[in-house]
Amino acid sequence: MNAMKNDKKELSAEGRDELLATLKARFEKNKARHEGIRWANVEARLEARSEKLWTLDQMELTGGEPDVIGFDKQSGEYIFCDCSPESPKGRRSLCYDRDAWNFRKENKPENTALDVAAEIGIEILDEETYRHLQTLGKFDLKTSSWIKTPANIRKLGGAVFCDRRYDTVFYYHNGAESYYAARAFRGTLRV
Repeated sequence: MNAMKNDKKELSAEGRDELLATLKARFEKNKARHEGIRWANVEARLEARSEKLWTLDQMELTGGEPDVIGFDKQSGEYIFCDCSPESPKGRRSLCYDRDAWNFRKENKPENTALDVAAEIGIEILDEETYRHLQTLGKFDLKTSSWIKTPANIRKLGGAVFCDRRYDTVFYYHNGAESYYAARAFRGTLRV
């Protein structure tokens, strides 16, 4: 997770241009994810909120392959989401949150899903957003992704995750302190 250790949280001009080119290419290649949305409008919004580029870069660096999956008409924000085919490689082997990490007596993972999400500046997907993402493609066919866990489940020590198997999106539970090489988390960013 060393890619996230950047106190400035800003990109160089070269890094900015490279990221925008990557985002544009992905946007053009996957038009079904954002029908009716024009790249020129997204890019203008990114230019006006350039502080969001660092977060998108962190999503990219950790394997998330962020892309636009929606537009909030009320706020005027574009919604970026991790659209990597499998759960992002640079965010795997994390337990759910800091309480779960503290609960483990040995073999603690390097970090937690909620802490990494906060460091990057993204929101972990909730079940509704995860299911919406699955209408835009087939994701997590071999991996799984932690999702925002309801407070009543978390209070009892559990956490939830989703994946796609047998052409169906499944919603599962685990102890929040568990972590696996094939489980990470997906996030969203509003710009």
